[in-house]
Amino acid sequence: MANATLEGRRIGFIGCGAMARALAGGLVEAGIAPSQIAASDPFPEARSQFEKTIGGRTTEHNAEVVAASEIVILAVKPAAVASLLAALEDSICEKPLWISIAAGVTLAGLQSALPGGVRVVRTMPNTPALVGAGSTAYFPAASVTEADLNLVEGVLEAAGWCWRAPNEDLLDAVTGLSGSGPAYVFLMIEALADAGVREGLPRDAAQSLATRTVFGAAKLALETGTHPGVLKDQVASPGGTTIAGLEQLEAGGVRAALYSAVRAATDRSRALRDE
Repeated sequence: MANATLEGRRIGFIGCGAMARALAGGLVEAGIAPSQIAASDPFPEARSQFEKTIGGRTTEHNAEVVAASEIVILAVKPAAVASLLAALEDSICEKPLWISIAAGVTLAGLQSALPGGVRVVRTMPNTPALVGAGSTAYFPAASVTEADLNLVEGVLEAAGWCWRAPNEDLLDAVTGLSGSGPAYVFLMIEALADAGVREGLPRDAAQSLATRTVFGAAKLALETGTHPGVLKDQVASPGGTTIAGLEQLEAGGVRAALYSAVRAATDRSRALRDE
């Protein structure tokens, strides 16, 4: 069920892309009426897809959505944020709670383009939100109230799980870990499947085994709450097949490579933020 604080709230999306549809679709599945949702986008195809998927009203005019909404989700490309917000009248921007899912756009950047004192929250979601399994970190401006945060979590939890970061700078590390992380996992799935084919498995079977193994391992770790190191040791019998495979992973530097990947992506996020 939807967060009770969202009942009857008018929710607007600026941008009708995949992430906007994921959040809006999650809200509808959680019990929010499509009539509570409106969205804007300059592209007719995007608006049509949003209407077919969600059922909410769409328009090409951003101002219409902002003026009619209590919560506005800013779901556009980062490069479009400043000009888009600058084109809106201050009078319609002052009332809504703003939630930005524009990667890399800082609170300072958002606040400089919006009227002073506007309640705005910066978030960093990831692509599994498209199937309701997202991980989203968020950080609010000082003007955001505890009641507002309940609304924010209600929106974000419609597409998965969310976490309030203790400071905004950590959103770069979130980008390096969970924002970019799905790509690391897809690479591992692909490699595992290829390895299975190398050992004689049919391609479709290898692909399913690799994908379901990753899914099942993650589900086991989440649902048991057991440390992954403990779960790893439970699979690795003395002198058995798993420990032989783990030896090769360690020899190949998989652990160090993942450290380096998260660090490189985090550093790149910081650089993009500062440009």
